[in-house]
Amino acid sequence: MQITDVRVRKVAKEGKLKAVVSITIDDEFVVHDIKVIEGEKGLFIAMPSKKALDGEYRDIAHPINSGTRERIQTTILQKYEESLAEEPEMVVDGM
Repeated sequence: MQITDVRVRKVAKEGKLKAVVSITIDDEFVVHDIKVIEGEKGLFIAMPSKKALDGEYRDIAHPINSGTRERIQTTILQKYEESLAEEPEMVVDGM
């Protein structure tokens, strides 16, 4: 499995959510709405999820082993960091 494309959409407002990402796998399959989140131990990803009838959130799509999850997370976080370097955050006058 190869991640052949990563699209990062940075979130402008302050908070723990830093970006929403789409990845393409093997130029054949796309997963949208992967979140980049700032946690207590640094950045991590959350796979796309949906609220179930019981109020719990359940992943819609997710890797089934830790090695694949780590590869996806490493690739996404690397692209996120690159996107920060390419486009510095805008500073609003007076703030």
